Amino acid sequence: MALSFAVGAYSSPIMCKATSVNNHSYAQDLSYIRRAAEISDKSAGFTSPHPNFGCVIATRSGEVAGEGYLYAQGTKPAEMLAVEASGELCRGATAYLNMEPGDCHGDHTAVSALVQAGITRAVIGIRHPLRHLRGNAIRALRSQGLQVDVLGEDMQSKIVEACLLVNLPLIYRAASRVPFSVLKYAMTLDGKIAASSGHAAWISSKLSRDRVFELRGRSDAIIVGGNTVRRDDPRLTARHGGGHMPIRIVMSQTLDLPKEANLWDLSEVSTIVVTQRGARRSFQRFLASKGVEVVEFDILNPRDVMEYFHDRGYLSILWECGGTLAASAISSGVIHKVFAFVGPKIIGGKNAPSPVAELGMVEMSQALDVIDVCFEQIGPDMLISGFLQPIPDLTPTIPSEDETFAIDPTVSPFESSIIFFYKTWDPYGAFSNFSPHPIQMPDEDGNYATWSSVEHYYQANKFIGVSNPVAQDCIGKIKLAKSPEEAARMGRLIQRQHPNLVRSDWESVKIDVMYRAVKCKFSIYPHLNSMLLSTAGSVLVEASPHDLFWGGGREGEGLNYLGRLLMQLRSEFLGESSAASENNCSAV
Repeated sequence: MALSFAVGAYSSPIMCKATSVNNHSYAQDLSYIRRAAEISDKSAGFTSPHPNFGCVIATRSGEVAGEGYLYAQGTKPAEMLAVEASGELCRGATAYLNMEPGDCHGDHTAVSALVQAGITRAVIGIRHPLRHLRGNAIRALRSQGLQVDVLGEDMQSKIVEACLLVNLPLIYRAASRVPFSVLKYAMTLDGKIAASSGHAAWISSKLSRDRVFELRGRSDAIIVGGNTVRRDDPRLTARHGGGHMPIRIVMSQTLDLPKEANLWDLSEVSTIVVTQRGARRSFQRFLASKGVEVVEFDILNPRDVMEYFHDRGYLSILWECGGTLAASAISSGVIHKVFAFVGPKIIGGKNAPSPVAELGMVEMSQALDVIDVCFEQIGPDMLISGFLQPIPDLTPTIPSEDETFAIDPTVSPFESSIIFFYKTWDPYGAFSNFSPHPIQMPDEDGNYATWSSVEHYYQANKFIGVSNPVAQDCIGKIKLAKSPEEAARMGRLIQRQHPNLVRSDWESVKIDVMYRAVKCKFSIYPHLNSMLLSTAGSVLVEASPHDLFWGGGREGEGLNYLGRLLMQLRSEFLGESSAASENNCSAV
């Protein structure tokens, strides 16, 4: 598993013409699949919670006609971008995909793009890891007459590793029901992460610290413990300006944390504090006044915390904690991979902390084996990385395309009379405001404008009608956001930092704003309307564990207003359908 790609590399535009390659052959297939995996990695950090998708289209003569990769959820699929870049050269060409497309929205966009462009063959690296999506696109393509080859079912295909590595977070998440978790630390040659005094700046070189910024930029969140906050007062930013910014998570049982800390500054990115239920209520109120989200657990432990963030849709977590929390996380079985930066220094000290505290092991035979180890020199330092848990095995031949290789985290354990939806990869993911379905809505003057998603429209409406040029600028930026996630981050950040820009009647009108946007979405897309009507008789619940207004909450304590609006619309649509049927009968 020594394969690696350019980490944190982003380029624009995300469609590009390419040049020639070798003759059409099995070797060519492997080369193009590797290329698809490489370009899919260009937007790492932005696509989450969706997989990294890349598509390369090659002509019969062996020329690469065009490429494309998914920039973020809610943007054009990689297949559409590659088709647009290739133009008429698609006729009779082969499409190379690092992963089977996932039809999360009921509209078969990726499959339709390939079929309508005249592609005659598709080569796919691996099937989709999620059971309810696996095999759907492959069957759809074959039903349209395309030859479809899946390299992940070839025992000899080592290039499949590239497709696995570029989507490790999703694959681990599907198999383990927790986010893909990486433990990162820097230590001296004698195994210390700080001096006896606690001073730790700096063990590693600037080159190594730059690599850490890149690791952060590929993660959904960074987690630290209370000791790290008290000792280091970290910022946990991803880079010096620009790029993806992961959420910061602080795990503290007692909330013995300072009032003055960089992590309480939310000007760049949000912070979530997880703690034991009832801990320091006054400090919780202080954090809330700063805009910091606090989540309480009956018993605080890494396993429960990771399961919670799994339910919130997180794919990857970077642990930058001290030895005590690291030991607890390893013991809980939530750490999948380790990155150890070793600086050529010796600090000594009997009481100097080590990267991992007590694990309860007394014999070397009990030590945990790190597998698929890689060594990389970074300036004067050595980076050692490896896995504590093996990559879920997808390489053996799969006898049936319907056979599962992973636990599907989207299948609800609850009764069938309740339909849960949340993330767009769910079976009912199209119910999410983040689904990539543009809507047309009238502005204040009655002129219609197109919004990329319901979430774009909803977030922008927070600032509509405010007589402030800054508010108008915010609306424009949200409208141009490349993805629903980006629109949501922008709207929430502006609302938190500049409450004076939010329209005064927002709390009283936001339900109506959402209703009008959602009604438009389910009115103009027939397949979405049919999907909604098919749920008749079931209760719809947005399974957000943290949004107690639009969602149902962790324990059903939420108001579930989004689910209520969808059920209201369903009743209205069913009523219209019944009325239309009655009119037709009367006419006869």
